Amino acid sequence: MDGGSDILMVETIFDTLNAKAALYAIGEYLEFTGLDIPVFVSGTLVDQSGRTLSGQTGEAFYVSIRHAKPMCVGLNCALGATHMIPFVERLSKCVECFMHVYSNAGLPNAMGGYDETPEDMARCNEVFFKNGWINMVGGLWIHPSPHQGHS
Repeated sequence: MDGGSDILMVETIFDTLNAKAALYAIGEYLEFTGLDIPVFVSGTLVDQSGRTLSGQTGEAFYVSIRHAKPMCVGLNCALGATHMIPFVERLSKCVECFMHVYSNAGLPNAMGGYDETPEDMARCNEVFFKNGWINMVGGLWIHPSPHQGHS
């Protein structure tokens, strides 16, 4: 914090209990220091079931952490942008704050490459924004990546 952090982010969450512990510690620290720094929270859905590794849907994940009053909540990692579309839409309908998504190019295929193209990611980001589902977008993995220039 002494270095001048602008945002505190608890991310790539697949276990809500760990996230709640982190959010509790952040809350205690901010209260103790009197600092007012925005907190972002980002969950990770691990497969097409739309659930975290611990079994929660994106909506249940949000309900579990909303007491911390994050400035922004969203999803990241694991699924490529194309597969995240329905889950981003559903989560966007229940959040009471800003929402973000930072997807990746999907999981590596059998050859170690990525099937999702930069154009796929850009198309999905356009869907997210045009529908008003998100306020911020980013990208993960294989950085620097041709995917970033299109998003």
